[in-house]
Amino acid sequence: MAALDNRPFVKMNGLGNEIVVLDLRDAPLAVPPEEARALARPDVLPFDQIMALYPPTTDGTSAFVRIINADGSESGACGNGTRCIALYEAGRTGRDHLLFESVAGLLDCRIAGEAITADMGMPRFGWADIPLAGPVADTRAIELQAGPAEAPVLRTPSVVNVGNPHAIFWVDDIEAVDLAHYGPELEHHPIFPERANISLAQIIGPDHIRLKVWERGVGLTRACGSAACATAVASARLGLTGRRVTITLPGGDLVIDWRASDDHMLMTGPAEIEFEGRLTAGMLVAAGTA
Repeated sequence: MAALDNRPFVKMNGLGNEIVVLDLRDAPLAVPPEEARALARPDVLPFDQIMALYPPTTDGTSAFVRIINADGSESGACGNGTRCIALYEAGRTGRDHLLFESVAGLLDCRIAGEAITADMGMPRFGWADIPLAGPVADTRAIELQAGPAEAPVLRTPSVVNVGNPHAIFWVDDIEAVDLAHYGPELEHHPIFPERANISLAQIIGPDHIRLKVWERGVGLTRACGSAACATAVASARLGLTGRRVTITLPGGDLVIDWRASDDHMLMTGPAEIEFEGRLTAGMLVAAGTA
């Protein structure tokens, strides 16, 4: 019997980043990886992340959230998913200020009209925090390349942890590189013991970046909020942009403000509810295993 059979769900998206919200606060069941993978099939309920809400453990918070990728692995951060659960909880409670717990820390969200701002906390830059397989002199540009050794297509990315590990490659044109080809190789590169999200970033101006993302455990995605945060911070560290930038992803724009007063990353963008339903055993069991 499927563990999540008959559980209600809400299908949402943040800039096209496909999110399934499971409110498990009344029945805190684990999300089995095999059920997540079965659910993510293209003909069932394809998603990038499940945002599973559990009873809070800290006073003043609405829920403890666990983030499950389409391959059944767990993630520490999902910016677009965070905005989705803020909108979901605002609809339940009428509040415009929400606070959630996660393995990466507290997620403070505020809603003003269609704009939802999530405080994604502070980035981490130490090689062991990202983590990398061994010490590097400077995480603003590490020794890593993809493509032919004599003519690398991608090289010297910036790396940062914003709740999950990210590598950002700076390119002249994000459309000129086949990220679907290089993404899997780089995600699983031995330098990243916990794998990594891989991004191509194109600087448009001092306050504007174009971004394409291969998301760890997901693949190519229309939007990735944590990658937008990581890219904004990494570009500011290199002096390529200021601390407040618009990140243009295939799904739309996010505004990232790396606040100087406390180094917190504030991400602002939309979210929307698509439809609601209930999970069934047939949705949660992979073909041939029923």
